[in-house]
Amino acid sequence: MQYVGEYTEYREEMDLAIELFKEHLTTIRAGRANPAILNGIMVDYYGVKTPINQIGNISVPDARMIVIQPWDSNVVGDIEKAIYASNIGINPSNDGKVIRLSFPMLSEERRKEIVKTIKNHGEEVKVKIRAIRRNAIDEYKKQEKGSDITEDDLKDIEKDIQELTNNHIKDIDRIIKDKEEEVTEV
Repeated sequence: MQYVGEYTEYREEMDLAIELFKEHLTTIRAGRANPAILNGIMVDYYGVKTPINQIGNISVPDARMIVIQPWDSNVVGDIEKAIYASNIGINPSNDGKVIRLSFPMLSEERRKEIVKTIKNHGEEVKVKIRAIRRNAIDEYKKQEKGSDITEDDLKDIEKDIQELTNNHIKDIDRIIKDKEEEVTEV
């Protein structure tokens, strides 16, 4: 028995957990400029909370700088305030037309802290994946008790769900390793 459509719900839950983990990792500053760090920062744009990427161009001219060029120069100050309020750890510089975010080199100690944080978040996601596996297996055990599936079917299902879980755990390990390499690059 190979897992196909019948495990879709559990596969989707596991995939979602990994996607949320990846999204969270984009907000972790790794010493190099990544526009994703601005995701979630909302600017008061004429009374409406608006994402930064919807009120200007965001570019990365080099590995240590993000440049935000608003389409309306009247909101430069508002963008600057929103960045300060977001606590991303970068102080914006404003020349009246564009905002520059310069990313300083990370110290070795700070790199180690970031790697530790990444690994901790990875472990939390692994726990979520395992909880999804446990819930799935419990659901099939109920079906076996209700005589909807046989004991042999249950063993096959448990094996398939474990394989699905193992594959997702490997994905998490790979994502952690990739982010760790990004952080420790000098």
